[in-house]
Amino acid sequence: MMRRRVTLLLSATLIRAALASPAAAGEDQIRSGPMAGYAQMTETMLWVQLTGPGEVRYRYWPEGAKHKAATTGGTRATAEKDFVVHTLVRPLEPGTRYEYEVLVNGRPAARPYPLRFQAQPLWQWRTDPPAFTVAFGSCAYVNEPATDRPGRAYGSDYGVFTAIAAQRPDLMIWLGDNTYYREVDWYSAAGMRRRNAHTRALPELQPLLGAAHHYAIWDDHDYGPNDSDRRYALKDTALATFKLFWANQTYGTEEARGVFGRMMWGDVEFFLLDDRYYRSPNDMPDDADRTMFGREQLAWLKESLVASDAPFKVVANGSQMLNPMSPFEALSACSREYRELLAFVRERRIPGVVFLSGDRHFTELIRLDAPGSYPLYDFTSSPLTAGTATLRADSVNPARVPGTLVQGVHNFGLLRFAGPRTDRTLTMEAYDHTGKLLWGRTLRAAELRPPKE
Repeated sequence: MMRRRVTLLLSATLIRAALASPAAAGEDQIRSGPMAGYAQMTETMLWVQLTGPGEVRYRYWPEGAKHKAATTGGTRATAEKDFVVHTLVRPLEPGTRYEYEVLVNGRPAARPYPLRFQAQPLWQWRTDPPAFTVAFGSCAYVNEPATDRPGRAYGSDYGVFTAIAAQRPDLMIWLGDNTYYREVDWYSAAGMRRRNAHTRALPELQPLLGAAHHYAIWDDHDYGPNDSDRRYALKDTALATFKLFWANQTYGTEEARGVFGRMMWGDVEFFLLDDRYYRSPNDMPDDADRTMFGREQLAWLKESLVASDAPFKVVANGSQMLNPMSPFEALSACSREYRELLAFVRERRIPGVVFLSGDRHFTELIRLDAPGSYPLYDFTSSPLTAGTATLRADSVNPARVPGTLVQGVHNFGLLRFAGPRTDRTLTMEAYDHTGKLLWGRTLRAAELRPPKE
């Protein structure tokens, strides 16, 4: 384990040095990325930000078969979009893993690490579902002394991204506070864009961006000011900025704006929630009108859960979903929605629901039991690089699974899905910023089914 930690540290140091070289800084014109976004069976979205105007193309080929390379059409990077380019890569062969390179103005832009993406397999009616791994986390703060508050630096242990990349996850879900707006940022579109660009350019982050598929939701710090809600005057500007810097396939619905959406990977369905755009102010009373998600989004979530036949239905949110004791911004602070959602899952006998959350600056696994139903779990993972927290008001929580509390250390989570179609398993694991396993728990899909009536 010590050898692995040293290797990770050396890798991060070498990548930082390579990206700071004159060739990487000037010749290829890349500010950050490329990043692999959503992936389907025949297409994927790639993202990159340049340092100035230029044309972006990608050359890609099945792993180990560069002689079969294809090249995408070109897209211009413009100041209007902060030199960000989204490129839809298609057609792809289902179940194929690809290597790729970026071409800027027709010339390869070398990256000192592997670049990979994949097309999801066409497994239905043919084989068992694929095994795959999901990394996730929240609260990523990158220091900038000129705009940070005076005193001790809030961000540290950027090597956590190197540790995540070393796990070679198929995808990563960012659970919010993926960057931290400061006072200089949240009053303008230019400030929001600059902060996202600054965070995204972190050298230690680049290998992870280039080798896993990334999906994201937000929480308060990458939406607006601390604890911000639906009153935030620039929330539509924040939404446009989020769409510019991420590459989800969908955002919201025709009836409701926001960053929420649903996506499949293999046989597992993920429901990505927006806990800010419709959120009631924290200082409002906890009455029937208080909401975290808003009427339209909550209705969408209920209908989507009913429609899903996935053995695991992973509901991801910035704030904690199940913690009954949180004194902060958990769903339990909106007691009507909290009761309504849990009752809906139980009464409609929806199997396989598991929650992911961030925000708290510590990690834990919450378990709620109810008569006549299966246990519900909420895996909270935080922080990636932001300051760590020490528990106070909910330090003794009977809903916390013993042995899963992680505090005082930067960390991330993994979900490993495996097994035949008729007996799928989910292994939940927490790792620290060096890649050390802190705890793990395994659930069978059969354990998350309502008892027979």
